[in-house]
Amino acid sequence: MVLLDIKNLTLEIELSGEWVKTLDKINLVIHEGEIHALVGESGSGKSLIVKAIVGALPNKRWRITADRMTWLGQDMLAMSALSRRKLIRNDISVIFQNPIGSLDPILPLGKQLKEVLDIGKIRKSWFWKKKQQKHKMAVDLLHRVGIKNHELCLSSFPHQISNDVLQKFMIAMALASGPKLIIADDPTRGMEVNAKTQILKLLSRVNQVRNTSILFVSHDLLAISSMAHFMTVLYCGQTVETGELKKLRKRAFHPYTQALLDSAPSFRKDLPPKSKLSSLPGTIPTLHHLPIGCRFGPRCPRARKECVTTPAVRKIHNHYYSCHFPLHWEGK
Repeated sequence: MVLLDIKNLTLEIELSGEWVKTLDKINLVIHEGEIHALVGESGSGKSLIVKAIVGALPNKRWRITADRMTWLGQDMLAMSALSRRKLIRNDISVIFQNPIGSLDPILPLGKQLKEVLDIGKIRKSWFWKKKQQKHKMAVDLLHRVGIKNHELCLSSFPHQISNDVLQKFMIAMALASGPKLIIADDPTRGMEVNAKTQILKLLSRVNQVRNTSILFVSHDLLAISSMAHFMTVLYCGQTVETGELKKLRKRAFHPYTQALLDSAPSFRKDLPPKSKLSSLPGTIPTLHHLPIGCRFGPRCPRARKECVTTPAVRKIHNHYYSCHFPLHWEGK
């Protein structure tokens, strides 16, 4: 079953009296029970897609258009602000990359967690019994995400807790409403290896046990390869390739996807000592100087004069890519 269906999402921002496309015809489909990875360099537009989905963009400077942007068949762009908030409250939860910046600094963590609990699961009773039920639900959530010292966590303020524990707390808040989709916006950035592994295992367990879909936003391909089923690759606000992660790793068609895969550290035993990591020359262009046609053209090793026109989306089975001269192409 398709939960989130986005086709040709375009996001424009007003800069110096002109409208500039920060996202250009983004396509994204998330099915029930799958882990879908959204990858790309910093500045490729990953967080903007997350904000567009949850409606966290200001209306004055931003303009959103799409051929289709639906949640379980409901048109999200046509919803009122109240209906959109209710949808996000019940069905979609977001785990932000900076937990201490996403939590209220003047409220204890326990109060913040109890505010997002699903009220429908609390039995009708006297107010003191409801308070006890909320506390028990909060403790159960913390235990579920691996936080053992729940009393210390619930009574502390965000700045008093370590970053890896705060990230687990954010996951507990995301699970509190029983969502169908969890959007994890680079939740392991800056973490040490052990803490990162715990977070990834926790998200995988949530997906397997509760059949919760996860949109995992990151640029860490090693983390993604251990858990994701599908992957969408972004470059400078454009979708360049989408498909099953196993097939993309085995045979990528877009040069940028292959460059991302090659840039991941290798742990081969035959690798010579002090081998250099593969890197792609150049940087992502600024919004004021976007190239025409394929935005990857100036950095692409396979670019030709035809790349000044925007490539059409091509499909091979369930594998989509946008490139005039894809890898493994006979006419290269």
